[in-house]
Amino acid sequence: MYQINFNKPEHVHFIGIGGISMSGLAEVLLKAGFPVSGSDALPSPLLDHLASLGADIAIGQRAENITPGIRAVVYTAAIHPDNPELSAAKKAGLPLLSRAELLGEVMANYEVSAAIAGTHGKTTTTSMASHILLAADMDPTVSVGGILPSIGGNIRVGHSPNFITEACEYTDSFLTLRPRIGVILNVEADHLDYFKDLDAIADSFHTFASRISPDGVLIINRDTQKFREVTAGLSCRILTYSMNAIADYMASDIAFDEKGCASFTCLEFGSPLGTFKLNVPGIHNVSNALSAIALGRVLGIEPETIAEGLASFVGVDRRFEFKGKMNGTAIIDDYAHHPTEIKATIQAAKACPHRELWVIFQPHTYTRTLALLDEFAEALSLADHVILADIYAAREEDIYGISSRDVAEKLARLGTDVYYFDSFEKIEQFAREHCVDNDMLITMGAGNVTNIGPALLSRKIIH
Repeated sequence: MYQINFNKPEHVHFIGIGGISMSGLAEVLLKAGFPVSGSDALPSPLLDHLASLGADIAIGQRAENITPGIRAVVYTAAIHPDNPELSAAKKAGLPLLSRAELLGEVMANYEVSAAIAGTHGKTTTTSMASHILLAADMDPTVSVGGILPSIGGNIRVGHSPNFITEACEYTDSFLTLRPRIGVILNVEADHLDYFKDLDAIADSFHTFASRISPDGVLIINRDTQKFREVTAGLSCRILTYSMNAIADYMASDIAFDEKGCASFTCLEFGSPLGTFKLNVPGIHNVSNALSAIALGRVLGIEPETIAEGLASFVGVDRRFEFKGKMNGTAIIDDYAHHPTEIKATIQAAKACPHRELWVIFQPHTYTRTLALLDEFAEALSLADHVILADIYAAREEDIYGISSRDVAEKLARLGTDVYYFDSFEKIEQFAREHCVDNDMLITMGAGNVTNIGPALLSRKIIH
């Protein structure tokens, strides 16, 4: 496999350079002196940013974008085998790297690397940990799967041996990494278009954990499904944290403020480490914070500095993000697209002042909706009212015999006030007519449901 050599920068081309992770890796190479080019289907602020750093950006993917002088080509899992640029690169005999392979090679250039994995919570926890390292003046390089306001985007290039990234399990992509510190937040059924079942997912996480340096550390949620299977036979040190069991790091004296944000005492090996205040809502973020605290302690950071870093973290785009008010209704946008995430988001919302809670949910992928149909209905039923949009297909075709109407039927049987509409326009009109002062409305999902909030805010009406 082609080896990225930071001491000998060569021209690297990215197919799909506008993706959140691809753009971050491209920026790392740009700031290390690599000539970078890339293409994507549509213009975006991320592409504009890369161009301002010197990247040669093409809109549209064509064979002629593979020019003489390119020494390696990076592609994402979303790129089809018949992609014209990929085909041209193969024809030219150029080395090919997947996005995950490039991430592993970038990580190898850092002495202290941390990879945060889990079915959900990766972006938030990576961001929390990044704030802790920044508070400690450790000047980390950060790669996060969302827009983190404190670093002005999804990437921060530092000048220290410290590198922190989130690690995605889809298509086993995190198995290209060899971190010194690994974090596993949870292991649950997801991505069942790739994994056969939960046992296969647990096996993948075990392989990820086994790739941690023997002198390194695995920080893992003791409440994780298949905990014993994931941790069996590891050569690295294992630290645990938990909200429900005896573990190395635990939370006690949890209290919530009027915004649903927690403060708590962290117990380290049974003794109080200190009091920590969060500025993101929900009990699930206490769990996320415990893992970030443990990571900070592994790196030798003092409790007071960890507390400072956590307090400075106010969230990531699309993670319980307040967008504005429509005639008194607070509009929140959230990326939740797995039942556990949905449940956590709704529970966080319930801790905030509001009259009625409305959730506009767009299921993400047919396979996930089919496999977790009952779990989706159970999680969504925690809201007062649910409005369903059509499934966002992403990479899939509509061949599974499942639709949002099936989710609606399940919710109706549970006694939930539920509505289904076949267009965003109808959803927006319904929301304008029914949401009133002091209600809360959450647009929820990993697809383009995020566009509904701005549309509502731009076309306010007086009830």
